[in-house]
Amino acid sequence: MKKTLLAVIVLFAQYSYGQTSATERNIEQITLKARKKVNQERNEFAKNAQATEILSDEDLNRNNSALIEQSLSTISGVQVDKRTNIGGQRIVIRGFGNDQKFNNWGVKVYWNNMPLTNAEEVTLLDDVDFSYVNNIEVIKGPASTFYGGGIGGTVKFYTRPGFEKGTSIAQNTMLGSHKYFQSITQLNSSDTNYSLNVNYGHIETDGYRPSGNGLKNFVNINGEYKLNPKQRITLFASQGFSHEKVSGQISYNDYYAGIDNGNPSYIIKGSGSKIHSTRVGLGHIWEISKNFKNSTTVFYSSISQDRIADKAFEVSSSPNVGFRTTFQHSYTWRNFSNQLDFGAEVQNSRSQISNYRFTGTNPNNPLEMSPISKGSYLKYNNNQSNYFAIERLTYKPWDFTFLAGVSLNRINYDREDLLAFGGLVPGYNKDLSFSKDYKMVATPHFAVQKRWKNQIFNLSYSEGYNAPTASTSFVSGGTINTVNDDLEAEKAKMWDFSVHGLLMKTKFDYQISLFNINVNNKLTQLNGTDSSNNVYSYWANTGNQKNKGLELSLGYNYTNESAFISKITPFVNYSHYDFKYTDFVNSGTDFSGKKVVGVPDDKYAIGIDFNTKYGIYLNNTFNYLGKVYSDFANENLVKDYSLLNMKLGYKKTFGKYDVDVFAIGNNLTNQKNYTFLFVGNNTNDNKATNLLNYADVNPGPKKAYFFFGLNLKYHL
Repeated sequence: MKKTLLAVIVLFAQYSYGQTSATERNIEQITLKARKKVNQERNEFAKNAQATEILSDEDLNRNNSALIEQSLSTISGVQVDKRTNIGGQRIVIRGFGNDQKFNNWGVKVYWNNMPLTNAEEVTLLDDVDFSYVNNIEVIKGPASTFYGGGIGGTVKFYTRPGFEKGTSIAQNTMLGSHKYFQSITQLNSSDTNYSLNVNYGHIETDGYRPSGNGLKNFVNINGEYKLNPKQRITLFASQGFSHEKVSGQISYNDYYAGIDNGNPSYIIKGSGSKIHSTRVGLGHIWEISKNFKNSTTVFYSSISQDRIADKAFEVSSSPNVGFRTTFQHSYTWRNFSNQLDFGAEVQNSRSQISNYRFTGTNPNNPLEMSPISKGSYLKYNNNQSNYFAIERLTYKPWDFTFLAGVSLNRINYDREDLLAFGGLVPGYNKDLSFSKDYKMVATPHFAVQKRWKNQIFNLSYSEGYNAPTASTSFVSGGTINTVNDDLEAEKAKMWDFSVHGLLMKTKFDYQISLFNINVNNKLTQLNGTDSSNNVYSYWANTGNQKNKGLELSLGYNYTNESAFISKITPFVNYSHYDFKYTDFVNSGTDFSGKKVVGVPDDKYAIGIDFNTKYGIYLNNTFNYLGKVYSDFANENLVKDYSLLNMKLGYKKTFGKYDVDVFAIGNNLTNQKNYTFLFVGNNTNDNKATNLLNYADVNPGPKKAYFFFGLNLKYHL
């Protein structure tokens, strides 16, 4: 078998080489006429050796950049949900990551080489200033070799400092529907040896839902300093505050009827969250020798949150500290070039969470608390480590590369119950303390990559895993309080064949991906009943699923600086999925052969942008999300929807001033749509006899809404 595979690879390489000239093989030295994002996207596609897409600053500014779902969801295979007007984001990649009520799980997220995903492998995005992000990279499917756990994929946010020499001051102001107001004040200064950017951002809105107002404040500092020709240091620091109300989910009957009065259980309590956050990352980039480099970042974050939900009041503090270091060694020997990347990422999180339960029985005081014996006060010590090595060997005459990598990943949790001391709390007769160690897991990644003319062909095999969180590793509720020792990490094996290419003298770019992902030990939330008939929830491995899909991204860049319309940029991004459960048993019912919840068969985005030589521009985007099932039995089919968005503006430079004035219109055809869907066993928060009355959907704005902005920049 191995000899046959080797023969196929050699024959394929020889065939491709026979059609490739030396000039054509050196494709990265040509001048690309494609879209702005393409050059970086091709480099990252080749580096990651699996499907990868990029959003440049142009892509992020096609709409309101603070609403990250408007831009990130246009990528094939990516969907961004949100629970509140400007927060509660949940990123879903290739259908993975939509089975959580809160935050992100199963997708790894970074910001400027700092993991936003904490040591428990959970990601909170409410403290991210998305309007300060000017570049996004999405790696689709398991990328554990480079980035640790995460079956869905990896998302990397970047805020890259500007290196235009001189000093500039910018003020961006935006007003809009639902009393939306946004202000961004920015100072940028750069010279030969340094670049520094300081940014203050403010957003406030009443929201489009009842009791859905939000407020966010951010201070960001991003800088880079050249110590000498071979060493640089980088600094990223942010301080954020977020206060958002939560309107809660509503029934499907109300959603389809266009009625949104919010969820009474949330509204009456003034539910929402207040988040204070601090993030600091200090990096060092060192060219140790001509062939040996290192990049190291030490990071710290602290997130404090007060949260009022429909059943509880929760206070948490979660400091997280760690480092990430990557070494790169490269050399050339005759017709071969070799690159070895190796390094580590280590994190430690020490959080404290207190949870107090509402009685739910006093209509005159909905915030009335139950005795503290009904609540919890827990202290965590969570650790996550990832050690990786990736070898890349290229035979230059054929432009043929073989990649082999492996990572070692480990997660462990220690939890101490601070209420379990004898006699401390009357009536408190349990101990929720536990320790859990998910042993070292090795995840490999193999790929063969061939360049032919301006096309990059990549066939890869990669594995990923998703360990249970600390809260899901323990069964609590009723009289059941025990470590869930039978729980295993989700694991995935993915085959991905992708091609990234350029045609029509590099003006036309495309990326096509065919993949098959087998997910084993799928983690699902279940309900049980104890000896006193108390209902409690717990997590279990309920089976497997097979995810097959096609993703296609097309783009074209027409430019003619002398014509009235100087630039036309159309694009089409399309996803088609066939995700099915296999050997999947939930609560005693076999759902094998059923479609995976929350994943549409089809999703696409179509856009076309126009720029004139006089500075007038028009961006048009049409998004479509297909029908999905919200339940394992495939009985509740949630209707599809489409959104039409436009941005019309005028951008020009007058001496030392850069001016950009614009108007944005979203959902211009007044379509019913949702921003968050509860699926699987996360449904049925308000039980009802009729399935269609379950309160499991957060609606989006049902009518068109608008933003009007003015961006001014002055060069000193």
